[in-house]
Amino acid sequence: MSTSDVSICSNALLLLGDKPIDSFLVENDRTRLVANLYQSKRDKVLRLHPWNCATKRVILSPDVDAPAFDWAYQFTLPDDWLRTLSVGLDGIADDYAQEGRKILMNWNVCYLRYIFKNDVEATWDAILIDAMTQVMVAALTYPITKSTTKQATEEEIVKMVLKTARAVDGQEAPPETLGDFPLLSSRYR
Repeated sequence: MSTSDVSICSNALLLLGDKPIDSFLVENDRTRLVANLYQSKRDKVLRLHPWNCATKRVILSPDVDAPAFDWAYQFTLPDDWLRTLSVGLDGIADDYAQEGRKILMNWNVCYLRYIFKNDVEATWDAILIDAMTQVMVAALTYPITKSTTKQATEEEIVKMVLKTARAVDGQEAPPETLGDFPLLSSRYR
């Protein structure tokens, strides 16, 4: 079975001792509850870390309208944008400002690396799926069990699971370097 938003929520309900769901389209209180919570929790978890499965690169063209002052160009962030990771090429950061859903720069091209709203859970790493399931368990604990003690326990488990998931995901990418700067290279001459 392929992982999906419904399977993640269904597994969270099962972990709480409740019945699973088959779809978000079924009209009942449990389904409405998980459907209402899932998207915002997913986006929050994706924003927390530069997950490899939710990182994207794009080259943006400037908008027709320029900023009123200070910057020569502005760029509209992609519709699936959740968090900016870097602006620039070859690991060298460009000077920019972010205002709302706009990137402001003095360059007429924007090289953007960002976290995108990856809503295809089947493309996620297994550890991110597990972390998201645990996040949903914590979010659903009080509405399902009415136990604040159990909710506090589940929230502590979420912290540990997310910490482990971020560490594992971060180890799969090479470390970022500072680049070739004259100040650094002169130090080793």
